[in-house]
Amino acid sequence: MMILSLAVRNLLRNRRRSLATLLAMAIGSTSVLLFGGYSTNINQTMHTEYVQNGGHLQIQHRDFFLYGSGNPTSYGIADYTKILAAIQNDEVLRNMVLVATPTLQFGGIAGNYAAGVSRTITGNGFVAEDVNRMRRWNDFGLRSGSPVFALEGAPADAAIVGTGVARVLQLCDALKIARCPKPEKEKKVDGPAAPDDIAQLSLLETPAASGPAQGSSRRIEVLAGNSRGAPNVASLEVIRAEEQGFKEFDEVYVMMHLAKTQQLIYGKSEPKVTSIVIQLKHSEQIPAALVRLAPILEKFSVSQPLAVLDFRTLNPFYVQTIQLFDTIFGFIFALIGAIVLFTVSNTMNTAVVERTVEIGTLRAIGLRRSGIRQLFVTEGMLLGMGGAVLGVVVALVFSGIANQMGLTWSPPGGVDPLPLTLTVWGETRMILGTTVGLICIAVLSAWWPAHRAAKLDVVEALRHV
Repeated sequence: MMILSLAVRNLLRNRRRSLATLLAMAIGSTSVLLFGGYSTNINQTMHTEYVQNGGHLQIQHRDFFLYGSGNPTSYGIADYTKILAAIQNDEVLRNMVLVATPTLQFGGIAGNYAAGVSRTITGNGFVAEDVNRMRRWNDFGLRSGSPVFALEGAPADAAIVGTGVARVLQLCDALKIARCPKPEKEKKVDGPAAPDDIAQLSLLETPAASGPAQGSSRRIEVLAGNSRGAPNVASLEVIRAEEQGFKEFDEVYVMMHLAKTQQLIYGKSEPKVTSIVIQLKHSEQIPAALVRLAPILEKFSVSQPLAVLDFRTLNPFYVQTIQLFDTIFGFIFALIGAIVLFTVSNTMNTAVVERTVEIGTLRAIGLRRSGIRQLFVTEGMLLGMGGAVLGVVVALVFSGIANQMGLTWSPPGGVDPLPLTLTVWGETRMILGTTVGLICIAVLSAWWPAHRAAKLDVVEALRHV
């Protein structure tokens, strides 16, 4: 207690220097915590987006993830309805799973023959109701919400395309897409109707009584190879164009109803899917869900090799982005730590020089070298604690103000601006880690000046002018 009391009184004796050191540490602590809060928000935002769109887990053919982009339908999962039923009937999984839904991916060519244009596409078939249920997942309580999936309640031949697909197929006017320039060469193309063979295939797949007329300005034809290798065509009515974030993806993506996609690929044969998407109530349940899924996959892998992948494996961009921000956070902490180290060390060295006579007096009245060392280390620890705690308070106040200002930012790969949130409150691990780390750095930086003070000769110290 005597050492603590002396340390406090010594710090108060030089208020300006102690306050300057305290403020330097507080600013450093605040900077680290605010960037950590920003990094946490990026993590949570991307985490939520990937889980909303692709679930926590996906059951696929074992080779689909590595080789499926070439010919997705060759890696279809048979008996997928039985796998879904097994998941729903599992007494543990049923309490974890929010949504379990099939999807079917395929490659093909989409053409707007009225405009005389076409392009290769990557199509995906969904159960629209399940997609909207998945988009309501918000385990982190983010202030932003996902748009409603427009295919729910839409006609069976409805489709959603990326804005890049709409631009190339010259659907911008029909879909009322802003900022969609037309090609310089041909402002208007009076192209021929679909070739006779394509048109006949399309008529076979689309009943005459369903959907808009064939002359609709938003109607496209999608050509794909069916499960037997023969070409098949589906006539689709594009109801919306949605930007996908990445240009390469935006220019090839087409979304359809699962039933329509299965009709295009499998016709009257047994329908399959390329993935079974599983969304859990909480991300922490992934390990437990994998354990329960293992016997189910083993049962249905007798005739087809199946594997289950989590969303981090399926989305390496997410992992790379989080690793990048973790590296930046570590670099900033190291930089702030170096500043704190030299600031506290300079303060303690100055104190040793100014209090040389005092040190000699304390040693003369019986205070051991360890006591002198402990005194200066305690002063450094108090500076570290004061600066770190003040930094936490300032960071909490500043983040609260910033979160109420309505600021926005665009996440990596995002389309719409999102509310800027600095997630500091509730991040106990980050706050404690930063606080303890800065205190340790302050103690370390005070140790060498304390060691020098303890080594001073008593007689020389008392003669110091």
